Amino acid sequence: MYEDLKGKSVVVTGASSGIGRAIALRFGREQAQVIINYNSNPDPIDVMVREIESYGGRAVGVQADVSKEEDVKSLIRAAHDHFGSLDIMVNNAGIENEAPSEQLSLEDWRKVLDVNLTGAFLGSREAIDYMLEHGIKGSVINMSSVHEVIPWPHFVHYAASKGGMKLMTETLALEFAPKGIRVNNIGPGAIYTPINREKFDDPKTRESVEAMIPMGYIGKPEEIAAVAAWLASTESSYVTGITLFADGGMTKYPSFQGGRG
Repeated sequence: MYEDLKGKSVVVTGASSGIGRAIALRFGREQAQVIINYNSNPDPIDVMVREIESYGGRAVGVQADVSKEEDVKSLIRAAHDHFGSLDIMVNNAGIENEAPSEQLSLEDWRKVLDVNLTGAFLGSREAIDYMLEHGIKGSVINMSSVHEVIPWPHFVHYAASKGGMKLMTETLALEFAPKGIRVNNIGPGAIYTPINREKFDDPKTRESVEAMIPMGYIGKPEEIAAVAAWLASTESSYVTGITLFADGGMTKYPSFQGGRG
């Protein structure tokens, strides 16, 4: 637990399920004040709010489409109106869909880029603008992926969005470090979430994925949430402009494990 996160105001986008949900709940355990962003499904929000309150935190659910500028602005306003500040911005919302690259429609390309990259840019921009205006030395955390460095056939739009996020984050970190605003990425590997539960519940698929992970298992959302809490805390006060891969070693060329090659 990080004492300095107590009472801090946090926005977590795409927080109604999966990694985003785990991050929102982790900040709740830290007794932070959390804006739980959702896009289309409000059903889990009331339960999440009550759970966060049971830890001693505070929470409010706010609908917003992160690909829309005004919606992102509304998240920052919500943090200010409900909690009086914005200290931490977690740009977690993201989507993916599979298609051979030669068949990928322009519509699907734009949709993934709009949510994953433009959404993270808008969230970063609006959070940083607020922090500068109010003299806050805050933290912006973007949810990248191992696929900012690992090519991913049939997911060219997703890989492009995460590759773009890498240099976006590094650029923002360099630009705003003198103001005390830190900007970092988290790069998850294979994580067991509702969106891929069916895939990972298939024994053959799970085995093939685990073969790409030196640590030998698929990660849990709570393991990513722990990284987010550390990056938001003063324990990481000298860390900015990095992608912290939480991937069980997936980015370390597992085919060479055991001296092969």
